[in-house]
Amino acid sequence: MSAAPAAPAPAAAIDPSTKTTPARGARRMTRTAWGFLGPFAVFYVLFLIWPVIYMFISSLFNTTLVHRGLGSFAGLANYREMLGKNEFWVSMWNTIYFTLLTVPPLVFIAFVLAVLANRVQRGQWFFRLAFFLPFILPSAAIALIWNYIFTPATGLWPTIQGWFGDTNPQSVLGTPDLAMVGIALTTVWWTIGFNFVLFLAGLQEIPREIYEAAAVDGASAWQQIKSITVPLLGPTTGLVVLLQIIASLKIFDQVYLMTGGGPGISTEVVLQLVTNTAFTDYRVGAASAASVLLFIVILLVTLVREIIERASAKSKREN
Repeated sequence: MSAAPAAPAPAAAIDPSTKTTPARGARRMTRTAWGFLGPFAVFYVLFLIWPVIYMFISSLFNTTLVHRGLGSFAGLANYREMLGKNEFWVSMWNTIYFTLLTVPPLVFIAFVLAVLANRVQRGQWFFRLAFFLPFILPSAAIALIWNYIFTPATGLWPTIQGWFGDTNPQSVLGTPDLAMVGIALTTVWWTIGFNFVLFLAGLQEIPREIYEAAAVDGASAWQQIKSITVPLLGPTTGLVVLLQIIASLKIFDQVYLMTGGGPGISTEVVLQLVTNTAFTDYRVGAASAASVLLFIVILLVTLVREIIERASAKSKREN
């Protein structure tokens, strides 16, 4: 008997809705995805990636705004100049001082406000709006409002000081020891809404059944916060702290608009030094070197946070 003929190989499956093979449909979806991503990718490379690359390159050259091109090769001379410049270290300390003034209250107060708002049963939208509304205002409007508040003799701040018996209040923004504190207070009022929303989103991910079970067991509100809220909100807190440190290290708008770095250079921060060096002294190479040094500081902060987080996670797994 002859062997039965082999069955023919099955034809590629056809999608009746598109009349194409699965492989062709996948390629079409890929092209469609790149069509949507393409315009953003072009802008991302042109206005973010390339400026960062150019910053690193120009920091090694005597680049200026007066002459075209990169200029003569300078090597590490721009870095040595910045590291040996007293103004750079003053601006770096001012940046770190501002970070120390703003990060703790922006994290702690935002957490407290989020916990309180999360316990509100009705009208929670009002608290979300009230706390987040200042954050959407432009920096120029914020500077105008708080410059008016701090105006000597006629502003709201001197008026409040007068209520407490201070007949000769100091000008907050005009006093070297108080100017950065005034900028920090402005920043806390302005940006706390962003951290508030992050904390509130994290709180709403915690099941309410856990709190109800704890309440049945007799746990007080404080015990619930300490034993449930704080541990379960750990990842959100770590994210908020990291984002806030990076944002504070990149401060520029408030200082530039409220004090211009004064009195003297008591509130000058690194990004303002970069701006003055690049657009007043026309020395783009030196300004790029200062920017790279600030970038290194931010990178070190991020790495330290990552190391701490991994060590903490490892410790929890071992326990």
